[in-house]
Amino acid sequence: MSRPASAAATVRAVLARDVTTDQLVREALERASASDLNALVSLNDHALEQAASVQKRVEAGEPLPLAGVPLVIKDNINLAGTRTTCGSRILETYVSPYTATAAQKLLDAGAVVIGKANMDEFAMGSSTESSAFGPTLNPWDRARVPGGSSGGSAVAVAANITSVALGSDTGGSVRQPAALTGVYGLKPTYGRVSRYGLVAYASSLDQIGPFARTAEDLALLMNVMAGPDPLDATSLSAPPQFRAGTPDDLRGLRVGVIRESLAGNTPGVEQALQGTIVALKDAGATVGEVSIPELKYAIAAYYLIAMPEASSNLARYDGMVYGQRVQGSDLLESMTLTREQGFGREVQRRIMIGTYALSSGYYDAYYSKAMKVRRLIADEFGAAFGQYDVLLTPTSPFPAFRRGEKTSDPLAMYAADVDTVAINLAGLPALSVPAGFETVDGVRLPVGVQFIAPALQDERLVALAGGLEGVGAVTMDVAPGF
Repeated sequence: MSRPASAAATVRAVLARDVTTDQLVREALERASASDLNALVSLNDHALEQAASVQKRVEAGEPLPLAGVPLVIKDNINLAGTRTTCGSRILETYVSPYTATAAQKLLDAGAVVIGKANMDEFAMGSSTESSAFGPTLNPWDRARVPGGSSGGSAVAVAANITSVALGSDTGGSVRQPAALTGVYGLKPTYGRVSRYGLVAYASSLDQIGPFARTAEDLALLMNVMAGPDPLDATSLSAPPQFRAGTPDDLRGLRVGVIRESLAGNTPGVEQALQGTIVALKDAGATVGEVSIPELKYAIAAYYLIAMPEASSNLARYDGMVYGQRVQGSDLLESMTLTREQGFGREVQRRIMIGTYALSSGYYDAYYSKAMKVRRLIADEFGAAFGQYDVLLTPTSPFPAFRRGEKTSDPLAMYAADVDTVAINLAGLPALSVPAGFETVDGVRLPVGVQFIAPALQDERLVALAGGLEGVGAVTMDVAPGF
């Protein structure tokens, strides 16, 4: 039979004995090996062994919700027996001794991890250009970035290596690459998916989230992954009840377009946003505008929180326990040389800024003030949800940009997250939906829109996506050649 078009179709085919897990995993490994997009940094040597184990469980009659689904996970999510590099030289040889809870839940449900996805080093970036293992290429135009920091995971789905993948989202790192490659990207409510086993960048902001090509697949993964975890004290006890919705889910929905997100968008992004608004109205939703004035401070507040947390979290990489070690004349020189040679420029920049913001005399001026702004932003979102069921913005104000276009200007790179960082500050769920295309220099590039829901209303977003699919408002085209 032909290859199943989605993870849900894969499960149905495997349980019906139309295809074996071994066939599916072998084909996925072949596609990954043949790809020239640098989406994966390593393949799982145990994938076929795991596939055989899943097949035995299927033949024993076990109703596995993810039976035989090939999966790619970002290389900051631990998987026992595989390298977890975080896109960094300092962890180039580090082998995970355990598996992250989110990944383990998927494995227990019958999924098979075929490899680890490329990423910006320690998830610090918006283009997957800062990886120590080279940039990932956008399948829509190899001269352009796929977004970041979860660019490898997004490309694995967009280029049809796998139907689904996992990334992590600290300030937009699932949603922005999803928009730039034309797939779904969900950032769950903070705590909805366990962070145990996710290598920390900024602990109060990080969240694991899925990439997919259908709302049904998003629901499938979230129903398995979401839920409390005794190994993660920040995880929430909220039983998942995800489903792909229908157009009926759009009828009567109150949608608020955030006024501050309407300026500075390219024509293609603006067209996609307006097209989504028209589709929502035609389906029976009511659409209005809402203001969140404090959003103008979101980028500054985000980086003044994320960088200090990164400075603290990355202090553990000193060559004494984890990863590479560069020998010096004494202990201090060994630590200094290890960090100097092991960390890339962007990671060093963020550690320096973060350390400065936490230093004596500056903590109150920077980090403490940013935390107060964070509270104000969360309060304003709360007020907006008093009027609307979901909020709507572009995911990114522009489509994929050329490689090297923003690397020399860190502030321009940071501004790429202007529509996404506030959601992490407020701990809210948000979903990037493929909404159209913009032609740039003769190349057709995907653009996305972002829906935001109140905390723990992640299910509303996935149901909404299914409804948009039902009215033809989701543009899930495949990149040429894939």
